[in-house]
Amino acid sequence: MRRSLLTLPLLFASPVTAQTAPEPRPTMTKPAYPQTRRVDVVEEQFGVKVADPYRWLENDVRNDKEVADWVAAQNQVTNAYLATLPGRQVFADRIKTLFNYERFGLPTKKGGKYFYSHNSGLQNQAVLWVRDQLNGQGRVLIDPNGWSKDGATALAEWLPSEDGKLLAYSIQDGGTDWRTIKVLDTATGKDTGDEVSWAKYTMGLSWAKDGSGFFYSRYPEPPAAEKFQATSENHKVFFHKLGTPQSADRLVYATPENPKLGHYAGITDDGRYLVISTTEGTDNRNMVHILDLKDAGAKPRTIIGKLENDWSVIGNTGTRFFFSTNAGAPRDRIVSIDLNDAGLTPKEIVPEQKETLAGASIVGDRLVLDYMVDAKSEIRRYTLDGKADGKVALPGIGTASGFGGEMDDPETFFAFTSFNYPTTIFRYDVKTGTATPWAQPKVAFDPSQYKVEQRFFASKDGTKVPMFVVRKATTTGPAPTLLWGYGGFNVPYTPSFSAARVAWMEQGGVFVLANIRGGGEYGKAWHDGGRLANKQNVFDDFIGAGEYLIKEGITGKSQLAIQGGSNGGLLMGAVVNQRPDLFAAALPAVGVMDMLRFDRFTAGRYWVDDYGYPSKEADFKRLYAYSPYHNIKGGRDYPAILVTTADTDDRVVPGHSFKYTAALQAADIGDKPHLARIETRAGHGSGKPTDKIIEETSDLYAFAAKWTGMDVKAR
Repeated sequence: MRRSLLTLPLLFASPVTAQTAPEPRPTMTKPAYPQTRRVDVVEEQFGVKVADPYRWLENDVRNDKEVADWVAAQNQVTNAYLATLPGRQVFADRIKTLFNYERFGLPTKKGGKYFYSHNSGLQNQAVLWVRDQLNGQGRVLIDPNGWSKDGATALAEWLPSEDGKLLAYSIQDGGTDWRTIKVLDTATGKDTGDEVSWAKYTMGLSWAKDGSGFFYSRYPEPPAAEKFQATSENHKVFFHKLGTPQSADRLVYATPENPKLGHYAGITDDGRYLVISTTEGTDNRNMVHILDLKDAGAKPRTIIGKLENDWSVIGNTGTRFFFSTNAGAPRDRIVSIDLNDAGLTPKEIVPEQKETLAGASIVGDRLVLDYMVDAKSEIRRYTLDGKADGKVALPGIGTASGFGGEMDDPETFFAFTSFNYPTTIFRYDVKTGTATPWAQPKVAFDPSQYKVEQRFFASKDGTKVPMFVVRKATTTGPAPTLLWGYGGFNVPYTPSFSAARVAWMEQGGVFVLANIRGGGEYGKAWHDGGRLANKQNVFDDFIGAGEYLIKEGITGKSQLAIQGGSNGGLLMGAVVNQRPDLFAAALPAVGVMDMLRFDRFTAGRYWVDDYGYPSKEADFKRLYAYSPYHNIKGGRDYPAILVTTADTDDRVVPGHSFKYTAALQAADIGDKPHLARIETRAGHGSGKPTDKIIEETSDLYAFAAKWTGMDVKAR
């Protein structure tokens, strides 16, 4: 199914025993922070003199010893503080126990074989398995756990060939976005010797139907010193023929006249067409070009030639292509376009609904559509001519994903999860409409003891915003609460299971997910309501969520901790600056903290769709007004803050968090700790080893527990 871009997973937890509001606690002595050198960098932008005293912290830790020493000094202070927290080991032990359960990924069926990922529980990296029959004995195909001593080298994307005899897979080292692609013989388990470098982000891998090679997208090789910081430009689609060096790969599509465009290619189920999707930023706008692979002399034909709307190909029957699109439908609809139609006029198949269409696929000659109903999944079936054909029964309120497969094969798989429902894989028979569990995990807690509520609150401008409140049935408020948010890039956050969250809830905490504007929960209008000139709505929504939780007695004013990563890290920094009195603790992770320079590194240039251009005066003024790094104001007490990042993150470069931390530590904002926990050999989140996830989450929870008054007790 078509899915929105990937972000950091939720790694947090919720409640058990009832807790009353704690008495005010004396602040501790401010930690002795490392000295951070200031530089006299002041740049005038549109008549505004902007100081950037920690500019040098943008330098790559791999190449700058002073930055590396600063990171080591920060970690030394942070580790010493974390070692004093009584709940740290309790959380570490319990989260480790809770993590120790089997986890399966969605199977991919090719050549009658079933390929799937599996983690036995505490393996640092998931292992790729294959079965020759649906319920047959599986065998290990790729085990990445021996690839590095620290467990930080991961198996990333993978895709079997049409006959299942070959498998292309990518390697991610130390959390970097860069990928190395290799090919494996599935019968022998041995590599073929093929190797492709410089793929990044979604690598757009697609096998030729005859297995002769694969299409993929990549960037040019950057200068060695700029490998992890240079902006990502000049994306191209290539075809790699097996048995040949990468230097011989055939260029299929590129736009050298516009280096900011990105291109991703995929082959249709019938093997005849290569569909190329071209984007410029992170907004749901793309062009579509289709190449007829049966015509050796053909060039890609432009089907959608403007970057105005989202057009996602979900399948085809001959020359008739089915798209999910928001053209004329802010919450998306299904249309078809026939390549034989000279005007390429879209024909509506399934009109826009009041619910948001989050994903679509064609399996067993049926359209399977995933709708978000107030941020919860509802799966509806339609015939290819648009007639309603029932729904897929789900186990409850939660999130369903998957439904991939061949158009003429009625067998498909989907995953279902919720806050109190561990991710379970189901096999679904499209013909009979029956779903049966294929992989159901056993976890070390009783899900029936937890309750999930959906509530709605009014934001500052009166907009009704949903939130999920998760806690043990026996927990009553006010209780220590962890409020999580993201609010950006049209990414919806729906119910999902996290073993780590359970540890928080077992200690009497509450977990809350706020579905604030900027996300995709209610379609384009919800996204537009939280980006560009409307970005302040995101912060107002999140602040409103905190105020609601206190007003309703779910938490107390000194019991509210907040957490978010990436764009959610920006959210944390902005709302703390705007309302430091509202929160007891803040946990910003890998955040975008300097809104005036985000577009100068790696993927940052794509984010202008949500943030705007720092080089344009109107955008600059908005960005400068909420940029976390630039708006730390002394003379007010800030909450306790634990910043987390990775020294080698090449998605949101760690300089954002480094500069923000230095500014926090230099400001007159009270005696609560303002610390940075900087992981080594880790990136933006994907590929992080299980042991590092457990260690980091334990530290975050212990920190939040300390400052929300949670009485952490060993089980």
